[in-house]
Amino acid sequence: MDYISTRDSSATPAKFTDILLGGLAPDGGLYLPAEYPELDDATLTAWRTLLREKGYAALAAEVLKLYIDDIPAEDIEAITARAYTSEKFAHEEIVPVTKLEDGLYLGHLSEGPTAAFKDMAMQLLGELFEYELARRNETMNILGATSGDTGSSAEYAMRGREGIRVFMLTPAGRMTPFQQAQMFGLDDPNIFNIALEGVFDDCQDVVKAVSSDAAFKAEHRIGAVNSINWARLMAQIVYYVSTWLKLTESNDQKISFSVPTGNFGDICAGHIARQMGLPIDRLLVATNENDVLNDFFSTGYYRPRKSSETYATSSPSMDISRASNFERFIFDLMEGDAGRVRQLFGMLDQGGFSLAEDTRMLDVIDEFGFGSAKSTHEDRLATIKDVHERFGVLIDPHTADGVFVARDWSKDVDTPIVCLETALPVKFAETIKEAIGTEPEIPARFAGVLDTEHHVTDLPNDVEAVKQFIRTSIDNTEVR
Repeated sequence: MDYISTRDSSATPAKFTDILLGGLAPDGGLYLPAEYPELDDATLTAWRTLLREKGYAALAAEVLKLYIDDIPAEDIEAITARAYTSEKFAHEEIVPVTKLEDGLYLGHLSEGPTAAFKDMAMQLLGELFEYELARRNETMNILGATSGDTGSSAEYAMRGREGIRVFMLTPAGRMTPFQQAQMFGLDDPNIFNIALEGVFDDCQDVVKAVSSDAAFKAEHRIGAVNSINWARLMAQIVYYVSTWLKLTESNDQKISFSVPTGNFGDICAGHIARQMGLPIDRLLVATNENDVLNDFFSTGYYRPRKSSETYATSSPSMDISRASNFERFIFDLMEGDAGRVRQLFGMLDQGGFSLAEDTRMLDVIDEFGFGSAKSTHEDRLATIKDVHERFGVLIDPHTADGVFVARDWSKDVDTPIVCLETALPVKFAETIKEAIGTEPEIPARFAGVLDTEHHVTDLPNDVEAVKQFIRTSIDNTEVR
């Protein structure tokens, strides 16, 4: 399996373990497989039995083998077996699926160590990074940005691992107290938290700027865990497959997904699963008030917004106005025309681009199955309250956005819709209390997390300041 850049598909293809450690392509593009593997009837039938008899980790290994040919198959199986265990995940199925109401299900992705769906990919990345760095006798300094959950998931997955440091940028004051406590409470010598002035998009821009500095990146061995890293999406494909297998009895049945998203990573994995041939009907993009993606799928106009135009909402992990993974979908929409992708994304500084007049926009729903809608603060409060009162189920604000959009689309979708859960409600106590009148219970495994001492460095929104912090921290700390 070879990998190519969304901005230069003619460049020398890369192998999986190279892009695993590298993040962005040298030209600033994102890596994708040169072609998607195809799922045939026999494979889906075999996977149905495999999931039932051997579980999620075994299924994950088979999906990964389709995308990785430079790690031995037996090592991939060992890696997934270590990543997805009952010691790390609170449910033995790893990703259980439950019925909420007729035609609507919840895919529970928040059973991991930080109670967020990001654990599904990060636990795998931790194993992959440590494995490959040991093979190469190298070290790596991970640079990431988080709007809430990526940071804690990455840090919990990487803490104490050999050869790895983590530098995580967060938008100062933009995360909930629980999210901050999970991250800033860590005192491991290989973990560095940075609170940056601005919003998530500013943090993400700094990560891209540092990663685009080839000399700095090489000298300081900079790697990525954000969803610009292909391995994140590859890991997320697995739960689309497992969810489909659980809700169907035959390979001709389809289901749909409603996915709360700001950075287009979670739903991009669903798009790739659908391109592989997984029988997915619709992929519903659920946004909050920062509805850049909904605008695109409704009008064909992609207009990333400035930091000053990005709202602080009650579903903060989606307070994003420049969706990094969106470029991967546009590459597919442009039928692999890297030159066209490069041209379009070069227009972002001029306000964005429009495909409204492009005939390919007609393919967005017909061929790729996308739909979208926006949820507001009032919508998510009403949804949280309704789901709690009618079904005794408590969902977090982001998942509420997904449920709201799923219900909005249900009249136009003939297949069961699975809303992918984003996090446990405990991470957003203030909004939950506003919706139902009481704060959510703190699960026993998170007792005392709010009482931890914080370890975080405040920095200005400045690329050079972040680079200097990284240099100094590398010089002053050793990794095993």
